[in-house]
Amino acid sequence: MRRTRTKIVIALAVLGLTTGCGAADMTKQASPFANARGSRTVTLSVQSWVGAQANVAVAQYILEHELGYRVDTVQADEVPAWDALSQGRVDAMLEDWGHPEQQKRYVEDKKTIARGGDLGVTGHIGWFVPTYLARQHPDITDWRNLDKYASLFRTPESGGKGQLLDGSPSYVTNDKALVQNLKLNYQVVFAGSEAAQITQMRQFAKEQKPFLTYWYAPQWLFKKVPMTEVKLPPYKEGCDADAAKVACAYPHTPLKKYLNADFAKSGGKAAAFLKKFRWTTEDQNQVALMIADQKLTPEQAAKKWVDGHASTWKAWLH
Repeated sequence: MRRTRTKIVIALAVLGLTTGCGAADMTKQASPFANARGSRTVTLSVQSWVGAQANVAVAQYILEHELGYRVDTVQADEVPAWDALSQGRVDAMLEDWGHPEQQKRYVEDKKTIARGGDLGVTGHIGWFVPTYLARQHPDITDWRNLDKYASLFRTPESGGKGQLLDGSPSYVTNDKALVQNLKLNYQVVFAGSEAAQITQMRQFAKEQKPFLTYWYAPQWLFKKVPMTEVKLPPYKEGCDADAAKVACAYPHTPLKKYLNADFAKSGGKAAAFLKKFRWTTEDQNQVALMIADQKLTPEQAAKKWVDGHASTWKAWLH
Protein backbone atom coordinates (compact mmCIF):
# COMPACT_ATOMS: atom_id res chain seq x y z
CA MET A 1 0.00 0.00 0.00
CA ARG A 2 1.57 2.99 0.41
CA ARG A 3 3.85 5.09 -1.28
CA THR A 4 4.48 8.76 -1.08
CA ARG A 5 2.28 9.14 -4.12
CA THR A 6 -1.27 7.85 -4.24
CA LYS A 7 -1.18 5.05 -1.73
CA ILE A 8 -2.74 1.79 -2.18
CA VAL A 9 -6.16 0.76 -1.55
CA ILE A 10 -6.48 -2.68 -0.34
CA ALA A 11 -9.68 -4.23 -1.35
CA LEU A 12 -11.75 -1.54 -2.82
CA ALA A 13 -14.11 -4.30 -3.78
CA VAL A 14 -16.97 -4.61 -1.37
CA LEU A 15 -16.73 -7.63 0.90
CA GLY A 16 -20.31 -7.37 1.99
CA LEU A 17 -19.53 -5.61 5.23
CA THR A 18 -22.25 -5.55 7.83
CA THR A 19 -20.50 -3.62 10.53
CA GLY A 20 -23.00 -2.24 12.97
CA CYS A 21 -26.16 -0.36 12.34
CA GLY A 22 -26.55 1.85 9.35
CA ALA A 23 -23.74 0.46 7.17
CA ALA A 24 -24.14 2.03 3.76
CA ASP A 25 -22.44 3.04 0.56
CA MET A 26 -21.42 6.61 1.26
CA THR A 27 -21.91 7.55 -2.36
CA LYS A 28 -25.63 7.00 -1.82
CA GLN A 29 -26.16 7.73 1.83
CA ALA A 30 -24.51 9.58 4.71
CA SER A 31 -25.48 9.43 8.32
CA PRO A 32 -27.78 12.31 9.32
CA PHE A 33 -26.09 12.20 12.72
CA ALA A 34 -22.51 12.81 11.57
CA ASN A 35 -20.98 15.95 13.04
CA ALA A 36 -24.19 16.92 14.82
CA ARG A 37 -23.52 19.16 17.82
CA GLY A 38 -24.31 17.48 21.09
CA SER A 39 -25.16 14.25 19.36
CA ARG A 40 -24.53 10.96 21.12
CA THR A 41 -24.00 9.36 17.73
CA VAL A 42 -20.64 8.77 16.07
CA THR A 43 -20.24 7.91 12.40
CA LEU A 44 -17.24 5.83 11.41
CA SER A 45 -15.88 5.23 7.93
CA VAL A 46 -15.23 1.53 7.27
CA GLN A 47 -13.11 0.58 4.29
CA SER A 48 -13.78 -2.67 2.55
CA TRP A 49 -10.85 -4.78 3.74
CA VAL A 50 -11.25 -6.88 6.85
CA GLY A 51 -8.46 -5.26 8.87
CA ALA A 52 -10.22 -1.92 8.66
CA GLN A 53 -13.48 -3.66 9.53
CA ALA A 54 -11.83 -5.09 12.65
CA ASN A 55 -10.80 -1.63 13.84
CA VAL A 56 -14.32 -0.30 13.44
CA ALA A 57 -15.93 -3.34 15.07
CA VAL A 58 -13.95 -2.92 18.31
CA ALA A 59 -14.23 0.87 18.36
CA GLN A 60 -17.97 0.62 17.77
CA TYR A 61 -18.44 -1.99 20.50
CA ILE A 62 -16.64 0.10 23.11
CA LEU A 63 -18.33 3.35 22.07
CA GLU A 64 -21.73 1.70 22.40
CA HIS A 65 -21.24 -0.52 25.45
CA GLU A 66 -18.84 1.55 27.54
CA LEU A 67 -19.49 5.16 26.49
CA GLY A 68 -23.19 5.02 25.58
CA TYR A 69 -22.99 6.25 21.99
CA ARG A 70 -24.96 5.09 18.98
CA VAL A 71 -22.53 4.24 16.19
CA ASP A 72 -23.33 4.60 12.53
CA THR A 73 -20.97 3.15 9.91
CA VAL A 74 -20.53 4.11 6.28
CA GLN A 75 -18.67 1.96 3.77
CA ALA A 76 -16.05 3.88 1.86
CA ASP A 77 -13.11 3.50 -0.44
CA GLU A 78 -9.99 5.33 0.68
CA VAL A 79 -10.09 8.60 -1.28
CA PRO A 80 -13.88 9.10 -1.03
CA ALA A 81 -13.51 8.57 2.72
CA TRP A 82 -11.28 11.65 2.90
CA ASP A 83 -13.90 13.74 1.09
CA ALA A 84 -16.67 12.52 3.39
CA LEU A 85 -14.53 13.16 6.45
CA SER A 86 -13.79 16.70 5.34
CA GLN A 87 -17.49 17.38 4.74
CA GLY A 88 -18.53 15.97 8.12
CA ARG A 89 -20.47 13.09 6.57
CA VAL A 90 -18.35 10.80 8.71
CA ASP A 91 -16.60 11.67 11.97
CA ALA A 92 -13.55 9.41 11.88
CA MET A 93 -11.44 7.15 9.68
CA LEU A 94 -9.43 4.62 11.66
CA GLU A 95 -7.02 3.21 9.07
CA ASP A 96 -5.31 5.26 6.41
CA TRP A 97 -2.31 3.92 4.54
CA GLY A 98 -0.88 7.31 3.59
CA HIS A 99 -2.35 9.81 1.13
CA PRO A 100 -0.02 12.87 0.96
CA GLU A 101 -2.24 14.74 -1.50
CA GLN A 102 -5.32 14.38 0.70
CA GLN A 103 -3.35 15.23 3.84
CA LYS A 104 -2.04 18.44 2.33
CA ARG A 105 -5.42 19.46 0.97
CA TYR A 106 -7.58 18.74 4.01
CA VAL A 107 -5.25 18.69 7.02
CA GLU A 108 -2.75 21.40 6.16
CA ASP A 109 -4.58 23.72 3.74
CA LYS A 110 -8.31 23.51 4.46
CA LYS A 111 -7.87 22.31 8.06
CA THR A 112 -11.17 20.42 7.84
CA ILE A 113 -9.53 17.16 8.95
CA ALA A 114 -7.41 16.62 12.05
CA ARG A 115 -4.79 13.97 12.71
CA GLY A 116 -6.00 11.28 15.10
CA GLY A 117 -2.65 9.65 15.84
CA ASP A 118 -1.14 6.26 15.04
CA LEU A 119 -3.30 3.15 14.89
CA GLY A 120 -0.35 1.16 16.23
CA VAL A 121 -0.19 -1.07 13.16
CA THR A 122 2.42 -0.86 10.39
CA GLY A 123 1.25 -1.73 6.90
CA HIS A 124 3.30 -3.22 4.10
CA ILE A 125 2.59 -4.41 0.57
CA GLY A 126 4.81 -6.82 -1.25
CA TRP A 127 5.10 -9.86 -3.49
CA PHE A 128 4.74 -13.21 -1.77
CA VAL A 129 5.07 -16.89 -2.53
CA PRO A 130 3.73 -19.69 -0.32
CA THR A 131 6.31 -20.80 2.22
CA TYR A 132 6.12 -24.40 1.02
CA LEU A 133 7.39 -23.17 -2.37
CA ALA A 134 10.15 -21.05 -0.80
CA ARG A 135 11.38 -24.13 1.05
CA GLN A 136 11.54 -26.09 -2.20
CA HIS A 137 13.32 -23.27 -4.06
CA PRO A 138 15.06 -20.95 -1.54
CA ASP A 139 16.39 -18.58 -4.23
CA ILE A 140 12.88 -17.86 -5.51
CA THR A 141 12.55 -15.16 -2.85
CA ASP A 142 14.97 -12.88 -4.74
CA TRP A 143 13.28 -11.01 -7.60
CA ARG A 144 16.36 -11.53 -9.79
CA ASN A 145 15.57 -15.25 -9.87
CA LEU A 146 11.86 -14.97 -10.66
CA ASP A 147 12.25 -15.40 -14.42
CA LYS A 148 13.97 -18.75 -13.83
CA TYR A 149 10.72 -19.94 -12.24
CA ALA A 150 8.21 -18.14 -14.48
CA SER A 151 6.99 -21.42 -15.97
CA LEU A 152 5.86 -22.57 -12.51
CA PHE A 153 3.42 -19.66 -12.32
CA ARG A 154 1.82 -19.92 -15.76
CA THR A 155 -1.98 -19.96 -15.84
CA PRO A 156 -4.52 -19.80 -18.67
CA GLU A 157 -4.89 -16.08 -17.86
CA SER A 158 -1.21 -15.16 -17.94
CA GLY A 159 -0.61 -15.54 -21.68
CA GLY A 160 2.37 -17.88 -21.52
CA LYS A 161 4.12 -15.75 -18.92
CA GLY A 162 4.27 -16.25 -15.17
CA GLN A 163 1.19 -14.99 -13.31
CA LEU A 164 1.48 -12.25 -10.69
CA LEU A 165 -1.88 -12.35 -8.91
CA ASP A 166 -3.33 -9.00 -7.86
CA GLY A 167 -6.69 -8.15 -6.30
CA SER A 168 -8.93 -5.65 -8.02
CA PRO A 169 -8.12 -3.43 -11.03
CA SER A 170 -9.24 -0.54 -8.84
CA TYR A 171 -6.40 -1.08 -6.38
CA VAL A 172 -3.54 1.37 -6.60
CA THR A 173 -0.49 -0.83 -7.12
CA ASN A 174 2.94 -0.51 -8.70
CA ASP A 175 2.91 -4.03 -10.05
CA LYS A 176 2.54 -3.44 -13.79
CA ALA A 177 5.34 -0.86 -13.68
CA LEU A 178 7.50 -3.18 -11.58
CA VAL A 179 7.09 -6.07 -14.02
CA GLN A 180 7.96 -3.81 -16.94
CA ASN A 181 10.83 -1.91 -15.32
CA LEU A 182 12.43 -4.99 -13.81
CA LYS A 183 12.02 -6.72 -17.20
CA LEU A 184 10.26 -9.74 -15.76
CA ASN A 185 8.51 -12.40 -17.82
CA TYR A 186 5.27 -12.03 -15.87
CA GLN A 187 1.72 -10.86 -16.42
CA VAL A 188 -0.33 -9.10 -13.73
CA VAL A 189 -3.69 -10.90 -13.46
CA PHE A 190 -6.47 -9.38 -11.35
CA ALA A 191 -8.66 -11.63 -9.22
CA GLY A 192 -11.29 -8.90 -8.96
CA SER A 193 -11.47 -8.35 -5.20
CA GLU A 194 -9.77 -9.20 -1.92
CA ALA A 195 -12.25 -12.01 -1.35
CA ALA A 196 -11.71 -13.50 -4.83
CA GLN A 197 -7.95 -13.24 -4.41
CA ILE A 198 -8.12 -15.06 -1.06
CA THR A 199 -10.25 -17.80 -2.61
CA GLN A 200 -7.66 -18.38 -5.34
CA MET A 201 -4.73 -18.33 -2.91
CA ARG A 202 -6.40 -20.82 -0.57
CA GLN A 203 -7.18 -23.14 -3.48
CA PHE A 204 -3.56 -23.01 -4.68
CA ALA A 205 -2.39 -23.73 -1.14
CA LYS A 206 -4.83 -26.61 -0.70
CA GLU A 207 -3.35 -28.23 -3.79
CA GLN A 208 0.22 -27.21 -2.84
CA LYS A 209 0.58 -25.39 -6.15
CA PRO A 210 3.03 -22.55 -6.84
CA PHE A 211 1.71 -18.99 -6.84
CA LEU A 212 3.16 -15.48 -6.80
CA THR A 213 0.88 -12.81 -5.39
CA TYR A 214 0.64 -9.18 -4.47
CA TRP A 215 -0.34 -9.17 -0.80
CA TYR A 216 -0.10 -7.05 2.30
CA ALA A 217 0.32 -7.13 6.03
CA PRO A 218 -1.35 -7.08 8.43
CA GLN A 219 -3.70 -9.72 7.04
CA TRP A 220 -5.26 -12.71 8.76
CA LEU A 221 -4.64 -15.05 5.82
CA PHE A 222 -0.97 -15.45 6.79
CA LYS A 223 -2.16 -17.61 9.70
CA LYS A 224 -3.93 -19.95 7.29
CA VAL A 225 -1.53 -19.81 4.35
CA PRO A 226 2.06 -19.09 5.46
CA MET A 227 3.79 -16.93 2.86
CA THR A 228 7.32 -15.65 2.33
CA GLU A 229 8.05 -12.25 0.82
CA VAL A 230 10.02 -11.92 -2.41
CA LYS A 231 12.75 -9.31 -2.01
CA LEU A 232 12.35 -6.51 -4.53
CA PRO A 233 14.96 -3.75 -5.02
CA PRO A 234 15.11 -1.83 -1.71
CA TYR A 235 12.68 1.00 -1.10
CA LYS A 236 14.25 4.44 -0.88
CA GLU A 237 12.41 7.69 -0.26
CA GLY A 238 11.09 8.99 -3.58
CA CYS A 239 11.78 5.81 -5.59
CA ASP A 240 8.05 5.54 -6.27
CA ALA A 241 7.45 9.21 -7.06
CA ASP A 242 7.01 8.56 -10.79
CA ALA A 243 4.39 5.84 -11.20
CA ALA A 244 5.70 4.79 -14.62
CA LYS A 245 9.30 4.41 -13.45
CA VAL A 246 8.83 2.52 -10.18
CA ALA A 247 11.44 -0.22 -9.79
CA CYS A 248 11.60 -0.59 -6.01
CA ALA A 249 9.80 -2.34 -3.18
CA TYR A 250 6.79 -0.92 -1.37
CA PRO A 251 7.51 0.95 1.89
CA HIS A 252 6.52 0.04 5.42
CA THR A 253 3.86 2.55 6.49
CA PRO A 254 2.64 3.32 10.02
CA LEU A 255 -1.15 3.40 9.65
CA LYS A 256 -2.89 6.59 10.79
CA LYS A 257 -6.28 7.72 12.10
CA TYR A 258 -8.02 10.93 11.04
CA LEU A 259 -10.98 12.82 12.50
CA ASN A 260 -13.24 15.50 11.11
CA ALA A 261 -11.75 18.71 12.52
CA ASP A 262 -14.97 19.90 14.19
CA PHE A 263 -15.57 16.47 15.69
CA ALA A 264 -11.99 16.37 16.97
CA LYS A 265 -12.70 19.58 18.93
CA SER A 266 -16.30 19.02 20.03
CA GLY A 267 -16.69 15.26 19.94
CA GLY A 268 -16.25 14.87 23.69
CA LYS A 269 -15.47 11.43 25.09
CA ALA A 270 -15.95 9.77 21.71
CA ALA A 271 -13.29 11.90 20.04
CA ALA A 272 -10.92 11.49 22.97
CA PHE A 273 -11.39 7.71 22.88
CA LEU A 274 -10.78 7.44 19.14
CA LYS A 275 -7.57 9.46 19.45
CA LYS A 276 -6.34 7.01 22.10
CA PHE A 277 -7.47 3.89 20.22
CA ARG A 278 -4.21 2.10 19.47
CA TRP A 279 -3.61 -1.62 19.18
CA THR A 280 -1.19 -4.11 17.68
CA THR A 281 -1.00 -6.02 14.44
CA GLU A 282 -1.71 -9.18 16.42
CA ASP A 283 -4.83 -7.61 17.94
CA GLN A 284 -6.15 -6.60 14.53
CA ASN A 285 -5.38 -9.96 12.98
CA GLN A 286 -7.11 -11.75 15.84
CA VAL A 287 -10.36 -9.87 15.26
CA ALA A 288 -10.06 -10.02 11.46
CA LEU A 289 -9.57 -13.79 11.60
CA MET A 290 -12.73 -14.18 13.68
CA ILE A 291 -14.74 -12.12 11.19
CA ALA A 292 -13.36 -13.41 7.88
CA ASP A 293 -12.47 -17.01 8.65
CA GLN A 294 -14.47 -18.07 11.71
CA LYS A 295 -17.52 -16.18 10.39
CA LEU A 296 -18.37 -14.38 13.62
CA THR A 297 -20.31 -11.16 13.18
CA PRO A 298 -18.20 -8.03 13.71
CA GLU A 299 -20.01 -7.44 17.02
CA GLN A 300 -19.37 -11.00 18.20
CA ALA A 301 -15.69 -10.75 17.26
CA ALA A 302 -15.36 -7.39 18.97
CA LYS A 303 -17.01 -8.67 22.15
CA LYS A 304 -14.70 -11.67 22.26
CA TRP A 305 -11.64 -9.46 21.89
CA VAL A 306 -12.91 -6.86 24.38
CA ASP A 307 -13.66 -9.55 26.97
CA GLY A 308 -10.09 -10.79 26.78
CA HIS A 309 -8.21 -7.48 26.58
CA ALA A 310 -9.65 -5.21 29.26
CA SER A 311 -6.25 -3.82 30.27
CA THR A 312 -5.67 -2.67 26.68
CA TRP A 313 -8.94 -0.93 25.93
CA LYS A 314 -9.58 0.57 29.35
CA ALA A 315 -6.50 2.72 28.83
CA TRP A 316 -8.25 4.24 25.83
CA LEU A 317 -11.03 5.59 28.05
CA HIS A 318 -8.82 7.76 30.29
